[in-house]
This record gives sequence, C-alpha cells and structure tokens, in this order.
Amino acid sequence: MGAVNSTHDPALRSWVESANRADADFPIQNLPFGVFRRRRGSGGAEPYRGGVAIGDQILDLGAPELRSIAAAGVPPVGAVTEALIACSEPTLNSFLALGREAWSALRGFLSEVLRSDSPHAARLHAALVPQADAEFTVPTRIGDYTDFYASIHHATSVGRLFRPDSPLLPNYKWVPIGYHGRASSIRVSGQEFPRPVGQIMPKGAPCPFVAPTRSLDYELEVGIFIGTGNALGSRVSLDAAEDHVFGLCLLNDWSARDIQAWEYQPLGPFLAKNFATTISPWIVTLEALAPFRAPWTRPVDDPQPLPYLEGAGVRAAGAIDVRLEVWLETERMRAESLAPERLSHSTFRDSYWSIAQLVAHHTVNGCNLEAGDLLGSGTQSGPGAEEAGSLLELSAGGKQSLTLRSGETRTFLADGDRVIFRGWCESPGLVRIGFGEVAGVVLPADLDL
Repeated sequence: MGAVNSTHDPALRSWVESANRADADFPIQNLPFGVFRRRRGSGGAEPYRGGVAIGDQILDLGAPELRSIAAAGVPPVGAVTEALIACSEPTLNSFLALGREAWSALRGFLSEVLRSDSPHAARLHAALVPQADAEFTVPTRIGDYTDFYASIHHATSVGRLFRPDSPLLPNYKWVPIGYHGRASSIRVSGQEFPRPVGQIMPKGAPCPFVAPTRSLDYELEVGIFIGTGNALGSRVSLDAAEDHVFGLCLLNDWSARDIQAWEYQPLGPFLAKNFATTISPWIVTLEALAPFRAPWTRPVDDPQPLPYLEGAGVRAAGAIDVRLEVWLETERMRAESLAPERLSHSTFRDSYWSIAQLVAHHTVNGCNLEAGDLLGSGTQSGPGAEEAGSLLELSAGGKQSLTLRSGETRTFLADGDRVIFRGWCESPGLVRIGFGEVAGVVLPADLDL
C-alpha cells in the first residue's frame, strides 16, 4: 500500500512559485484533482473541466498546450493522452474509470512538466488559472453515497449520551457500520442551505410536531472517492481494495440531531442527514498520500477482524495520518471582522476501520461500486475532549454551552454560522500536503416549503 516514488521527492520545486511556500496546501508533491471553470464574465460561462491544483493556481487539464506536450513526450504517451482527454470532460468519472496505471501516469507527467527545471514552463503559463478566479463543482457524477461510522471515539462518545451503561452496540467492533446517503444533495465547498424542517419529538411530549431543527450539527469526515468499480455480484478483496480508490477529500455530513433522534429507529438516518452534504473541491490522490502512511492497529483485547477484513498490508500501512480541524465563523464574527475560532482537531489515523476495510466490506455481498461513487468515513473524533468531530459531543448532547471568543455561546449551530474544515499531512523531512478547506453556511429555515 502506498509505494513512494520520484513524485514524492521532498527536494522537488515548481516553477509555480506559490507552490514552494512551506505552508502551501498544494505543492508539486500533492497535485490534487478537481473540476473548475473561470468565474462568469462578459464572455459567458465556460464549460467545467478537470484541473490540478499547484500552489494558488490551477493547471487546466483541458489546455491544448498540455496535450501537445504529452503527445510529443516519452512513453507512456498513450496513457497520458487518454487521461488528459478524459480530464477535459465536465466530470472526472471517465478519468477515474481508467484505473490506477492511468492515474499514476498522468500524475508522473504533471510532476515532470511542473518542476522548476521543466523546459515547458514558459509554454504552460497560458494553461494556468488563478484559484481565486475559478468556481468549482462536485468533481464527479456521484451515483451513490455511503456514509460509514468508522471512529470508535465518536461512536462511544455519542453512544454514552444515550446508553451510558453500554455505549457501543454489540456489532460495532465486528462490522463497519454504514448507511446509504443521498448523492443528489452533495455540493462543493461554499454551499449555503436553509435550516432543515422535519418532525421533532421532544422528550415527554405527547406527539411530534413539524418545525425547523433546533439541533443542527456538523460532522467532521473524510470523503473517499471510488476510482474503478466492480461488477454486480463480485467482491473486492482487502488486498485489492485500494486499487479501486482514487483519493480523499474533506466532507461535512450536516445533521439535524433532534429530527434524527425521532426518525432513526429502526432503519437509521433519513431526513436528518440528506438535506445537505458538503465536500472540498480537491481530491488528494492516494498516491500523493503514500509518505504519510501509518500502521493500522486494533487493541489486542478487542475482537480482531474477520478474515475478509484482515491482512498484513492493512496492518503495516492501512492508516493515513491526515490532521483535521473544525473552525466556526459566526455572523457576529464577520460583522466585527473577527477571525474564525477553532473548535476541535483530530486525525484520520485514529479511525477504527481502514479505507481498504470499508471498500472490502461494502462489496462483500456483491454490491457494485462505480467510478465516482463517494464513501464517507463517519465523524472523525479522537480520544480527547478537544478532538470531538461534532457539536453533539462538544456540548454533551446540548447540555453544555461552548463560549466563543466573541462572547457568543453555542450548543448547536445558529443561522448565519459558517463551518470550516481543514486538513493536511505533515511529518519531519517531508513536504506538507494539504486538502484545502470545505466550508458551508447555515441560512434561516424556509417556512414556506
């Protein structure tokens, strides 16, 4: 899992100077993929197409200069050209369906042409678009979305609120728990949505009523984009699972906790979660994350995975040390020009189930995954109180208010709140790899629905 190659060399520098800053999210060692177009101007709307982030710029993968350079290059010319043609489409689905060899070939080619000693620098300046001048969309046509529950710290913390004597349900340590979410309400960072309305049943009330949620929450998650799929009726083995994964993004699975508490039994989340899901615009490839692999471990006293979820590769390097943060910006903070406040931090390395295990379990019954499908990791909380990935945990189920530097308090989200997630990998001797950010704003409820 995660072989390191020349594209990861910490000594590499780019002719795009903003990519060489120590705090850059998108150095030449990263090269994440997204779908963009220039912001609308007097010339009308451009078509969306694939791009790669490099510093504060986007390399336009539909640029003819890039395809011309690829066609005149060295093998694998065919694979790179085919990949560039696929990336010229308004979604990355065709590119993802080409498979791992094509992904790696294009990444290697882009690394070469973006290096500081590249003879193509002058020619490719015309293929750059400032990120500040671009608008983004969801990078794939997401056919299906599955959200998992892979953080044992989150599951235990939330379970303790409702089942103090037995926080974890009996199946949690044996099976990766998940539910089928709604792909049509997934949007890219910058999403604004009205506070959802639904049925609420307060404790002790004689009957439920319909109202805007009073307990709107965020969930700090990692999104997992499927590359190549599997045929209906087939399984993806644990050893092959990551060959089917293109890369990762940041994901906010917004949740209406009071609606959820009333509706989730016996079939799980429904209207409490399908009104909005927000993802970051850039997909960081698994290949880019190879230097930040870590052993995946399971406490020796816990049940060990069943054979289809157990393997030496996962044990040795199944985890990825992605550092995660949640920030909150209220309407008052914006009005008073105050900076957002960090609420918590955690790491994806603490996930109870690995990416490969999620994919293998998802297909063990013959379920067919397809290129562009999205998996959510579930809320990524750590063992410490400051590592909670949701307000449900930070406020102890709404019983303890958080006091912000602005003087405001929160148990759950208020109208006008902007929630920001950030993620990155860093380690001594390696170049920092960032995910950018995912942000969304809560609007007042639409009571005319």
